[in-house]
Amino acid sequence: MTLLPRYGEGSLSDIVPSVLGALGIAGEQNTLGLPPASRYCLLLVDGLGWNLLRRHPVQTPFLSSLTGQAITCGVPSTTATSLTSLGTGLPPGRHGVLGYTTRVPGGKGIFNALKWEPAIDPVTYQPHPGLFERAQRSGVAASVLGERRFRESGLTKAALRGPFRAAKTYGERVATAVEAVNEAGPALVYVYEEALDHTGHQAGCESAAWRHQLVMVDRFVEELYESLPAGTVLLVTGDHGMVDVPREYRVDVDDHPALRDGVDLIAGEARFRHVYVADGAAADVQASWKGVLGDSRASVLSREEAVAAGWFGAVESRVLDRIGDVVVNVHGRCAVERRSVFPVETKLVGFHGATSEDELLVPLLAGRA
Repeated sequence: MTLLPRYGEGSLSDIVPSVLGALGIAGEQNTLGLPPASRYCLLLVDGLGWNLLRRHPVQTPFLSSLTGQAITCGVPSTTATSLTSLGTGLPPGRHGVLGYTTRVPGGKGIFNALKWEPAIDPVTYQPHPGLFERAQRSGVAASVLGERRFRESGLTKAALRGPFRAAKTYGERVATAVEAVNEAGPALVYVYEEALDHTGHQAGCESAAWRHQLVMVDRFVEELYESLPAGTVLLVTGDHGMVDVPREYRVDVDDHPALRDGVDLIAGEARFRHVYVADGAAADVQASWKGVLGDSRASVLSREEAVAAGWFGAVESRVLDRIGDVVVNVHGRCAVERRSVFPVETKLVGFHGATSEDELLVPLLAGRA
């Protein structure tokens, strides 16, 4: 089943504004109804989907004990887009980070938002101020925790602007988070965990390796919770879910000339493709992709149709050409690869990016220490 993001009602972009409201910051709306508190710790577990969590209660005794609800990430359901929505409080159509890869603005090459390559000024690419900056200006002791190598990265500067603290291991993250929320006055610390997503991509989210990694995540979250000062609210969320795609269900663009006719560039990811076309070719390209994939394997929309459908929320004119002329949202157990351009994708087992429940729904769990 495919979904639409609940921008402004129950999505990743609503979490930090709601936290600021719960902290009592004037003018901030607590849309999600979070409990009033003076300290918040927000943990995002990369790749932790709502459905995946609910399927594995044995591996997650602590996470399953927390009060929880399902919210949505944005479209596409992918890390760079989700982190920017979380850090700005904006839907993808406003902040403009519209996928793992998109077309370079004003050019013909591929821009990789996770690696931030080629180097583009992140403030020009994403000019909206960050919520952690806003929190700091409002008197909240706000901190973004991450590995030291991410401090100056383009994605951090675009998505998570604000005071940065370096922490890598589980132990460093717990200790640094506790130090950060113990600052005087209201406090908000953001913590990121990436190993579950990496395991899912490499081994699959239906694998024993993924389940073992989930056990480790659950124990990490419990240790973090037990170490936080009394009265701190811990929130746990994810940036997307994941699905495994067997190789026999994959479609490779390199094997289908009809998928290349009239096409200048293919970007996005295997579950959500941005297809950029030659002048005047959009209708023909859309028809070709529909013909090859069929309605059962993908929704193939024009840019205008995808925007009108609300996939990206409100869309600013400055980011329109980052969206493919044709947008391909993959259904079921299918992935659209292109081994000549994205060889790494052919080696993956787990994928995300589309609007299925397994990918778009993420948890919002809460517990007061």
